[in-house]
Amino acid sequence: MHSLFFSSLILGAASSVLLARETGTRTMIPKTCFDSIADFENSFDYLYPWGTDHNGAARMDKDHIKISDGVLTLTATPATGQEPASSGGKSIDIHYLSGTVYAKDHFNVSGSGGYDFTGDFRATTTRGTWPAFWLTAVKGWPPEIDMAEWKGSGKISFNTFNTSSKVESKNVDYPSPGDFHTIKSELRDLNGKDVQIKFYLDGDLVTTQVGKDFTGVPMYLIIDLQMEGSSGSPGPTGDTEYEVKNLEVLTYNP
Repeated sequence: MHSLFFSSLILGAASSVLLARETGTRTMIPKTCFDSIADFENSFDYLYPWGTDHNGAARMDKDHIKISDGVLTLTATPATGQEPASSGGKSIDIHYLSGTVYAKDHFNVSGSGGYDFTGDFRATTTRGTWPAFWLTAVKGWPPEIDMAEWKGSGKISFNTFNTSSKVESKNVDYPSPGDFHTIKSELRDLNGKDVQIKFYLDGDLVTTQVGKDFTGVPMYLIIDLQMEGSSGSPGPTGDTEYEVKNLEVLTYNP
């Protein structure tokens, strides 16, 4: 009798803590973020946080970013005559001009806190195309969480980089690339030190991964259409589009 009573108290207290945690929700990026240029610029900025180039064959510029009717469209266009990029000490030939955007806020999972990142994406899986929806460290590297990454293989990848060699990765077939699909990632503090990430595709849980020592580390949110690089080459000879709508970010940080 007493054990049942105290068990009920403990379960009730745990449920109350969980309820308080999950109902203490704040919207960091609203679903209206792509309704207009003004809405977009309230939450996002253009290019990468560090500039125009990264680790692929596309150089980013503002002209390849479009906001219209609630949809963000990034377009990669073949280009010639571009100066090479530099990444990791290597020279990379630039074959495209494309678009990338990043959120103005930083995302830092606090103790007993977390985030939900949700959106609808239409992404190509053609060889040489490399769209992504990801988080990466503001200072240094890692952490990195690839909430969705398409690398020209017909699959979608969900990855957590603890180091360059310690990577949790899940690749699954990506159905109907011409349609929008819903991507959701739930980030939660596990123990004041590590972050658990649950990755969903169209409402189904695909994989659960853990970022070691990710708690308390600020990250950028980036949506980009890179080309070639890890997605193979040569890439397409025509334009490639990557579209996002209904993007929303909720925080459960206390």
